[in-house]
Amino acid sequence: MQYSAYYVEENDGVFSASISRLELEKPADGFVQIKVSHSSLNYKDALSASGNKGVTRNYPFVPGIDAAGTITDANSSQFSEGDEVIVTGYDMGMNTPGGFGEFINVPATWVVKKPNNLTHLESMSIGTAGLTAAASVFKIHESAMESDLPVLVSGATGGVGSIGVMLMSKLGKEVSALTGKSSSVDFLKSIGATNIILRDEYLEAPAKAMERPLFSSAIDTVGGKILSKMLAQISPHGVVACCGNVAGIEVNTTVFPFILRGISLCGIDSAESPLDFKTSIWEKFANEWKLDLSTSTKIIAKQNLQQEIDLILQGGQEGRVVISHEE
Repeated sequence: MQYSAYYVEENDGVFSASISRLELEKPADGFVQIKVSHSSLNYKDALSASGNKGVTRNYPFVPGIDAAGTITDANSSQFSEGDEVIVTGYDMGMNTPGGFGEFINVPATWVVKKPNNLTHLESMSIGTAGLTAAASVFKIHESAMESDLPVLVSGATGGVGSIGVMLMSKLGKEVSALTGKSSSVDFLKSIGATNIILRDEYLEAPAKAMERPLFSSAIDTVGGKILSKMLAQISPHGVVACCGNVAGIEVNTTVFPFILRGISLCGIDSAESPLDFKTSIWEKFANEWKLDLSTSTKIIAKQNLQQEIDLILQGGQEGRVVISHEE
């Protein structure tokens, strides 16, 4: 049996992608086979699709770190055929063929049963981006001191940032959204941001070792100069949840925000989170953290993936992109 997939190939160091027909293999012991209904596009997927060997070592390859669908072959006692499930992160879409194909074979230990209150489309509108945003919110709530100052979210139009804005707003927090896109002001206000800060204006003044506290905590999705500057602007015992590096991997700061205000810089890696942690987050998204992502999600077919990959690599993504495998 063959299945359709967005297939990335390498020839003499040049990478190209096409919609190809691939042979479907039977899952190994302890693995399950899933017919993918929906998957999503993340920045890591775009890197894999572009031949980034730091993400995917060997090509040809099928990217896609997120997938939702139905088990068609359960070579594991943990699941049965017909179970509706979600897979996010771990090695899927990095070196294990991922959700840009109609079928995936993955270890049962990577798989979560889909909550009844979420559809496949809704779960992929959330995806790894939503799990990362939720993990950031968890970290802030469990560690930060209460403050009336707003929460800052950088990279606010992207997948993680936009869901971070929505979650913090839903939880009653005033949100300041930091973005490089002046054209996205209306979008950010529509998803719950109160204040819009433009990146160039934010970075116009040089960073200082300490500044007047402007934000209670922050979700930083970009790193680099943005992260370096915001650390000095967090109020006492606030938390900065760091989960991205598109603006750079280096952070320039002093010890002052940490020893004079007691702030915490916490790294977030939702892809490798324990399965029970992911399960708890999916239950929250299905119930008290239920979000309406319909107006901030673009649904596409595999045939239209390349233009969306180019857009996300250029920093032009707004909200979430979901791939529908349904005919």
